[in-house]
Amino acid sequence: MTADVFDLYGTRAAEAAPILLQAGALSAELVNGNLRTIRRHAGTEVLRAIAYIVRDRDWGTYEPELTDLTIDQKVDRFSVSYEANCTGPGGSSLRFHATIEGSADGRLVFDVAALPESDFETNRCGFCILHPIAGLAGSPVTVEHTDGRVVDTELPDLIDPWQPFKDLRAITHAVRPGVSAECRMEGDTFEMEDQRNWSDASYKTYVRPLALPWPYVLPAGEPLRQTVSLRLTGGAGMPAATASAEPVRIELGETGPRLPDVGVIVYPEDVEATLAELPMLARLGPQQLLFHFDPTRGHGLDAMRAHARLAAAHPASTTLECVVACTGDLDAEFSDVADMVRRVGLRLDAVAVSPSVDRQSTPPGSAWPACPPLEEIYAAARRAFPGIRLGGGMFSYFTELNRKRVPADQLDFVTHCTCPIVHAADDLSVMQSLEALPFITRSTRAIFGDKPYRIGPSTIAMRQNPYGGATKDNFAGQRIAMANRDPRHAAQFAAAWTIGYAARVAPAGLEMLTLSSITGPFGVLAASGEPVAEGSPRPIFRAVQGLCELAGLAHVAAKTSDETRVAALAGRAASGDIVVWLANLTANDVPVDVSALGQGHLTMSPYAIVRVG
Repeated sequence: MTADVFDLYGTRAAEAAPILLQAGALSAELVNGNLRTIRRHAGTEVLRAIAYIVRDRDWGTYEPELTDLTIDQKVDRFSVSYEANCTGPGGSSLRFHATIEGSADGRLVFDVAALPESDFETNRCGFCILHPIAGLAGSPVTVEHTDGRVVDTELPDLIDPWQPFKDLRAITHAVRPGVSAECRMEGDTFEMEDQRNWSDASYKTYVRPLALPWPYVLPAGEPLRQTVSLRLTGGAGMPAATASAEPVRIELGETGPRLPDVGVIVYPEDVEATLAELPMLARLGPQQLLFHFDPTRGHGLDAMRAHARLAAAHPASTTLECVVACTGDLDAEFSDVADMVRRVGLRLDAVAVSPSVDRQSTPPGSAWPACPPLEEIYAAARRAFPGIRLGGGMFSYFTELNRKRVPADQLDFVTHCTCPIVHAADDLSVMQSLEALPFITRSTRAIFGDKPYRIGPSTIAMRQNPYGGATKDNFAGQRIAMANRDPRHAAQFAAAWTIGYAARVAPAGLEMLTLSSITGPFGVLAASGEPVAEGSPRPIFRAVQGLCELAGLAHVAAKTSDETRVAALAGRAASGDIVVWLANLTANDVPVDVSALGQGHLTMSPYAIVRVG
């Protein structure tokens, strides 16, 4: 039976269908004028994307209007051309002409000539090239710089907080034994950043160094042109790869660390609605309540009193996620918060603190904002909350924690969040972000060792924008980068993403994982106009509930033969019984061989989650 797209995605807005371009063994998908999934012999991914990107002053991405699209496909070549226009604030306009040519000899050229019709403000205008991380992380590459120097080096394995390569002209890597790919970029100076910082599954090479000022203005009437050329060598006569029709196999391995407690984030404005859903909260079964508190945004005694009411009504451990202004006497600031906690009788097991300024990113080349030393902030927090576990890190993303590494010796745990729609919000990119999570947890462990480690709240939608003035409103239910609500959170897509997320971070031995709230745009209960009735459990409810049931069990390593299609998470109870959750990460039916779990075969429908055991 064909699944309803509304049930899968929470919206009837359809993504643009990719157009497959082929020239002999070379293939790529054309989506909204850009290229993705560039392959050779239908096998190993050579590049994840080549895209011409225009960003606004908040790093939001324009969706250009394409006209005069022409596609010419031959057996041994293909060509594409189109016109495009981006309309900015005040009616400013940037027009560009694009051509793409691919040939069977392994050459691909993407050329864009742009012309601002009026002064056009942007944070970035030009090509972004994405190298995949699977099989490439830590591998050798040859880098050619703009001054002609050629250097043999490696892509970073652990996540680089800054740019691993600057002043780039070309980068060459091995696709497979005997096959190499050179990507050459002309028309400006390029540099690379490690996009795994943001949970993107790629290394991104982009135009205009971040050390230069932004936003900047493209002057009216001044043309700019950039070209990206890909050249593949070797592999002549290599047989074409074919898509496997075999079922995805599940394999269980060794027992590892305990699976984490599951938390839910609680914002003051959502407490009343959550109190009205106490039976659902009990049914969900989270071990932790994470209470957000931000005096810089007006939270005070009433907000603290609301948190106290919920803490008294639900028997779970509690953590106060406390933003600190750090604009005056630190002891006075923390004493004010601690006094409110005592006055309302809020039961706390832990407090996590972060300076307000650290919620905003400090990109390479930018000056760090004024902030007291974290050692002084944590010491003041200890004095205000004696006998309570203290956490710190970043209430934003791993990027910020990687760039501003906190003095963890003064903390009882470290914490950070992730968000998969910082740079792109299409379905494929969101699911591919799961590939980056093991690199994030491994990099965090390399920095902080065995310090107790928490992640979350991490949701598809963005709760706060470290890279601009605000998140993007999304009342129309579109797929929008940096949006403060996402329709897929209300649909089956989020259930699969949630199980996949937990599966990817499980080997890290987290203390706590938070992937939802109870109500609101990040919640597990539906609002009106969603695939399920208002107040009913969203599909993500079952996923989070399953994670709550696994909490405290010993993690059992669970691998699948194709982790791009199916994720597996397993836990072993004290009795020896093993519970496994599977998630189909694709929009297609996937056959799965579960004979290793004592069963036979099953077919998982798009984005389905299944409990086995």
